[in-house]
Amino acid sequence: MFMIMKEKKSQSWYDGAVLKTAFRNALRKFDPRVLSKNFVMFITAAGALMATIALIRDLAAGQPFGFTLQIALWLWFTVFFANFAEALAEGRGKAYADALKEMRVYVNARLLTDKGTEEIVSISELRKGDKVLCEAGDIIPLDGEVIEGIASVDESAITGESAPVIRESGGDRSAVTGGTRVISDGIVIRITVEPGHTFLDRMISMVEGASRQKTPNETALGILLVALTIVFLAVVLSLPAMAGYIEDSARALGFRAEGRISLPILVSLLACLIPTTIGGLLSAVGISGIDRLVRRNVLAVSGRAVEVAGDIDVLMLDKTGTITFGNRMANEFLPAPGVDDLQLAEAAQLASLSDETPEGRSIVVLAKKQFGIRGRHMDADHIVFIPFSASTRMSGVDIAEHDGRPAVSIRKGAAESVAQWVKIRGGTFPQEVEMMVQNVARVGGTPLVVARGKDVLGVIYLKDIVKGGIRERFARLRAMGIRTSGWVTGDNALTAASIAAEAGVDDFMAEATPEMKLARIREEQAAGRLVAMTGDGTNDAPALAQADVGVAMNTGTQAAREAGNMVDLDSNPTKLIEIVEIGKQMLITRGALTTFSFANDVAKCFPIFPAMFAGLFVADGMASGPLSALNIMGLNSPQSAILSTVIFNALVIVALIPLALKGVSYRPAGAASLLKRNILIYGVGGLIAPFMGIKLIDMVINAWRLV
Repeated sequence: MFMIMKEKKSQSWYDGAVLKTAFRNALRKFDPRVLSKNFVMFITAAGALMATIALIRDLAAGQPFGFTLQIALWLWFTVFFANFAEALAEGRGKAYADALKEMRVYVNARLLTDKGTEEIVSISELRKGDKVLCEAGDIIPLDGEVIEGIASVDESAITGESAPVIRESGGDRSAVTGGTRVISDGIVIRITVEPGHTFLDRMISMVEGASRQKTPNETALGILLVALTIVFLAVVLSLPAMAGYIEDSARALGFRAEGRISLPILVSLLACLIPTTIGGLLSAVGISGIDRLVRRNVLAVSGRAVEVAGDIDVLMLDKTGTITFGNRMANEFLPAPGVDDLQLAEAAQLASLSDETPEGRSIVVLAKKQFGIRGRHMDADHIVFIPFSASTRMSGVDIAEHDGRPAVSIRKGAAESVAQWVKIRGGTFPQEVEMMVQNVARVGGTPLVVARGKDVLGVIYLKDIVKGGIRERFARLRAMGIRTSGWVTGDNALTAASIAAEAGVDDFMAEATPEMKLARIREEQAAGRLVAMTGDGTNDAPALAQADVGVAMNTGTQAAREAGNMVDLDSNPTKLIEIVEIGKQMLITRGALTTFSFANDVAKCFPIFPAMFAGLFVADGMASGPLSALNIMGLNSPQSAILSTVIFNALVIVALIPLALKGVSYRPAGAASLLKRNILIYGVGGLIAPFMGIKLIDMVINAWRLV
């Protein structure tokens, strides 16, 4: 299944199958109900239909029809090429969606009833809130949260990553996705979605375009195009009356006048004046932008999020699981003065036996690895394990008096909490241990203090590793004008400062609560800045929902994934660079094509208007009138000028399809520099290209004697 997906994802835009499918879909888009959604192309199709009617009339009357036939065909081709651009943009998404549909599994689930029994049910019978048991080899039926146990899960069908991932209860890695497979151990899952609304279903819906909505800028540009089309339609409809009046006036002055505008010429003028280029490619730009995100393993819930990503000013992100790998592992035992290494390791191992967090398990593993300490029996009646709580910030064990041994209490946790616990029992917190805590924090580690009764035994050094290439990527974000100033973490200030220096963020917020994260985002937004937030935990959900662009890590909780408007399947916080670049690329591409289209429309007036009025004010004995001087391009005849312009108008859409699909390349630069580049390349280029293209087509038309 994974290999199938990878094959689909690597499929080229111009693969034969994609082209064939796009061709068929382009023909289907001639349906008036579909065409009406694109007003510019709808008007162009109406003009092509009128030209076709004129052709039939000429055929019936036995009049020459070659010119009218070519005009009608090229107008239909114009509509077809616009449809083809959109269909080609959709083709990649549909191919990927087909691959995702192949991953859908319809298996039975082991439903845990309220009575504590198992019941085999189909997926369709499951409801949000149900609890199901999944063991090694089982397919996870629907999206959910792990509430009991820990297991290795194969998510390659979704992420493309072959290595299994750990999913466990009680942390930021509790979310599981329907359709993935449990590799080892077993977990109890609480279903968080209704059937048909899974993460996989949302992915399929987005990539095939079923739920794609136009972005605000796309909608605004669409309204502008409609307004311009209506204006030019009114202008063109007024031309026959104007030309007739001028013709009558010329004849009254004794000139030979041929100013009547035929229907094919009229619709040709309309098709060339209205913004057909951007009108035909606008939808393709938006679709291809979302597709480029999908190819980078990012699911965008809305096109607006992609667009806004191109304009963000500030990046906020959580440390654990985003900047760092998130699995803080026990790296070293640091005993207090007078305490043996083995003594500290034994106490730390005892305090961690009931700790099912990755940190707790890593302490047990380190004790075994360094000192060969084996696990104890946890069911002894004289042992009471103290679970970790947010209020105490400690865990540990109370061992009652037995076999002549005195009672003892061991605690492991945050330095401040353990220090207070020791002081209550009449002990003191050694200054040497305080220095150890600070030293561990300075190097970016997390210190856990271990105490037995009133004696402080030492420090456990937990190391959280910064992801590779973070500093370089943050530097690139700054080059784009994005401030990485909202780095927030629940760690102490020293740890936060160390990680911030290593990662290269601008500033940070230590010991941050969900309320503090939310307040920081609102503060930035109140200052007129657009904020992007990345996170993976349930505590990040409010901030992800408030941010203009909320990128949730796929490895995170279900709450985080539902709160964000994007999900990064690779769980890489620096993926925001690609997201921003794609957003900027989509905005720049749309702006470039719009500039090129409007410049084209201006340039196309130069060949077509002189051709329309060249027959006016012609004196006896002269081949052409004074208005022929406006033919600055030296086109062979009025008919060839009009036909050349119509052909160029159609072919320019074809020429720009690759640019619309691939996007204009983006390089970090200021707005002024980007604007200058847009005007020089696409503005000036849009003015020059028609002169060259139309002249060349005119030469071909006359060489082949098409008119």
